[in-house]
Amino acid sequence: MARRIAVVFDSAGTLLHMYRVAKDPSTGIILENIESTAIVAKKNGCGLVALNTEKEIILRSKREMSLFEFIREYRVSIGVSCSKGQFTPDIAYEVIKGASLFMGDVHDVLKAVTARCPDSIYLAAGLIVDSEARKIPYVLSTGGQVFSKTLQTVQILQTMEVDTYIASGDRMSALAQLAELINIPIERVFAFADSFMKEKVVLELKSRYEKVIMVGDGINDILALRAADVGIMTVQQGDKRPEELRQAADVYSTT
Repeated sequence: MARRIAVVFDSAGTLLHMYRVAKDPSTGIILENIESTAIVAKKNGCGLVALNTEKEIILRSKREMSLFEFIREYRVSIGVSCSKGQFTPDIAYEVIKGASLFMGDVHDVLKAVTARCPDSIYLAAGLIVDSEARKIPYVLSTGGQVFSKTLQTVQILQTMEVDTYIASGDRMSALAQLAELINIPIERVFAFADSFMKEKVVLELKSRYEKVIMVGDGINDILALRAADVGIMTVQQGDKRPEELRQAADVYSTT
């Protein structure tokens, strides 16, 4: 007999309170709390690309090393967290290969997040790639701390025999740490999940459960919110949410 209810959580901004930093490599200007998914959603051919490696490996590189050289020398894979229009890792690689982007820029955003959020349970680095303009407008870093009610919420759901999942654009090593902390089985964690993969996860679960609930807060959650039996948009991150995201959700929640 199928289980009655499944709940799928986004991570950043939903389970985790995020601190985000972006650097414009062309000007050197560093911006705080930039909403990267909203920037990607504004233009076709844009993608949010994550570097699938740890902070220590990034900071071990020389500042003058190009990002492409770093990826090649350290054998770092990349993942697409969200995108608009035609965009793949291969497209991202080609833009990175031709870009004048150096590891010093990545060091700077990582250090900025570490200084502001020293207790983050993980630290991630990435970039926004504009494949049409053939450039990288921003280098990014994010750090996350578990919201005060996250563990309690998951525990209550599990007590009610609700199955809990995570579908997120983050890399698996970061999500595994989060899943262990809040007691979600690793086989129920989907990493590098863009908008379409999140929707696919929800639709697949709907074939196995009577009801599937999606909980998210970003524009890359919009398809999954629409596909779910109940879509819940959380607002505890405090960022302004796009109106189309609100319209996609059935419920707004601060927890």
